[in-house]
Amino acid sequence: MNQDLSIFALVAQASLIVQLVMAALLIVSVASWSVIFSKLFGLAKVRKANDAFEQDFWSGRNLNELYQGVSNKVPEAPLARIFAAGMREFLKLRERRVTDTGAMLDGARRAMRASYQREVDALESNLSFLASVGSVSPYVGLFGTVWGIMHAFVGLSNLTQVTLATVAPGIAEALVATAIGLFAAIPAVIAYNRFARQIDRSAITLETFIEEFSNILQRNASQPAQGA
Repeated sequence: MNQDLSIFALVAQASLIVQLVMAALLIVSVASWSVIFSKLFGLAKVRKANDAFEQDFWSGRNLNELYQGVSNKVPEAPLARIFAAGMREFLKLRERRVTDTGAMLDGARRAMRASYQREVDALESNLSFLASVGSVSPYVGLFGTVWGIMHAFVGLSNLTQVTLATVAPGIAEALVATAIGLFAAIPAVIAYNRFARQIDRSAITLETFIEEFSNILQRNASQPAQGA
């Protein structure tokens, strides 16, 4: 009598522990894909917003006008938020009649660095989840496989005659857990590596902007307030 060795049949015939492992891995896989698509579109949106703001910034607009435009709305670009943080602190110190150029620049730089850290933290959100899925899922699947094989061999101990036909279904059921673990882990690892590279490039862009904007503020520090 031929046994049904389809995936669905193997899952249905597996022991309760193995089924729970498979269910957990499938839930994690769905959550992982949700994070992957969210990150994919989110990072693309950030890159587009940064490019648009950078083009506006280097177009020669007056800094005060640009700051007013950014302050009147919630900017989407991390570059715009960093610019707003630095410009806000710079203008605040200037209004307080701070004459020390170094103090003004240090204050603006500290504000931009704090904003930079918040932006990088936001870009890296849920990245650790993908790393955990990629590293842990294969071991969880392996646990399900080992448990399933143990369960299969315990069942075989009650048989007087063991053949390949009696061994194969139990082992196949157990191996499905490893397959699902790899199904969850491989996309997570690939996505993590890709997103980590993109975030590193974005972080470099933000740091470069901080340095360039600091140089601009240094040139403007000795000018009157309306000349910024």
